[in-house]
Amino acid sequence: MDERDKRLLNLIQEGFPLVTRPFEALGLPLDLTEAEILGRIADLKRQEIIRQIGGIFDTQSLGYKSSLVAMRVPPARVDEAAAVVSDHPGVSHNYQRNHAFNLWFTVAVPSTCDLAWTVDRLHETAGAESTRILPTLRLFKIGVRLDMEGKSGAERVESARGGYSEANRPKAGKDGLTPLSIAVCRELQEDLPLVAAPYALMAQRIGIPESRLFEVAREMQSQGYLRRMAAVLHHHAAGYRANAMGVWVVHPERAEEVGRIMGSYKGVSHCYLRPTYPDWPYSIFTMVHGQKANDCQEIVDAISAATDITEYSLLYSTKQYKKIRLKYFTPDLDEWEARARRSLP
Repeated sequence: MDERDKRLLNLIQEGFPLVTRPFEALGLPLDLTEAEILGRIADLKRQEIIRQIGGIFDTQSLGYKSSLVAMRVPPARVDEAAAVVSDHPGVSHNYQRNHAFNLWFTVAVPSTCDLAWTVDRLHETAGAESTRILPTLRLFKIGVRLDMEGKSGAERVESARGGYSEANRPKAGKDGLTPLSIAVCRELQEDLPLVAAPYALMAQRIGIPESRLFEVAREMQSQGYLRRMAAVLHHHAAGYRANAMGVWVVHPERAEEVGRIMGSYKGVSHCYLRPTYPDWPYSIFTMVHGQKANDCQEIVDAISAATDITEYSLLYSTKQYKKIRLKYFTPDLDEWEARARRSLP
């Protein structure tokens, strides 16, 4: 990658234009033609640095119930248990981590399904010894943006850029969705085709003018359903070979203050307040990313110094079982639950 590749990757992670000729628009600040931008993105996809360009949606506002889940599985059976978990279509991320709770995954189900029942079934069929549901109680930051221009993840940014989320939470709720907005969601969640006018193809499939697609997409942004159009990168291919989940013991009275601070670090992609259990005292979760493990430790050390929180654990992913983009408004999730209920004695 040259410097313009790196700047391009930073730009399209931050946001991808919702305009008729988005690749032409991307070329303007880089002094590149539309054809050059298309060629560079095609090369970066062939190198598996760019995974997908598409809509980043808010799962909760679309009417889905989701949670992070921690499982403790006998080490000799962790691969077998992971296969059971990964088979669920609502599981988008599934990792082994270096902790007694060694299998960590995120799962989402539509409002018609029972999340707790789904996790119980996964617990039973995976043969887990213990399972903890860890839903989001407070979102301080969400948004993976891997800095390709060599800046430190231990840098702090302004709170708005850091992603403090109160002003950005969904306003309309799931009842604000219309059949047309669902159709637009189904299109925008797919990988954007590398053609000069990709949105025109999407609008044509829906049967609406391109201008109407833009109108609905921007309405969905203002309502909180669509966070942004953006590129998602393959972390390892992009040079970010280490990621760790920093989990922190934080007194409830300090949770708001500490969450804001933790979410302000560039190297923190996700920051959440989650419930605690007798065997899990950690309430704030921070996902940190680095080119090597020392980078993750540097970010965590900076957070610890800024917050005076010294009781924490750093859980590194040791094996990736599944990492996909969740697809909304597809029949897979209802079908999984129906099959699971039919299999009960």
